[in-house]
Amino acid sequence: MWTVATYAGQSGTVPVSDLENQPVRPSSLDPAIAARLSRSSDGLVAAIVREHDSGDVLMLAWMDDEALHRTLTTGHATYWSRSRQEYWVKGATSGHHQFVRSVALDCDGDALLVTVDQVGAACHTGTHTCFSNELTVTKENA
Repeated sequence: MWTVATYAGQSGTVPVSDLENQPVRPSSLDPAIAARLSRSSDGLVAAIVREHDSGDVLMLAWMDDEALHRTLTTGHATYWSRSRQEYWVKGATSGHHQFVRSVALDCDGDALLVTVDQVGAACHTGTHTCFSNELTVTKENA
């Protein structure tokens, strides 16, 4: 399938599949990094956040190209809020900052592992991690 589209200031007929994995908002992200991302239909990549010292998985958030660019260039974890449709720097209003130690891209390019020094609670509920509601696992006899 082909469609007429405008992308990055160019218009023309391109395969729809080429449009599906493009950034939604303009970004200053290094094009070499951007080319490695496999985005959702709304231009996002999952960001799994873990604490450097403890190794605890703290939260899951979403980044687009610009949020990743801001994270990599400022050292402050920056995400895209799907509900508010805006960027947010973790801790800007709560004081519970995430100072980025490293960012790794998974093998498929559809998830990021962001390792941080966490100051205060990571979860908006005030808990250390968003993953504090454990579910019971029952094993069936095989």
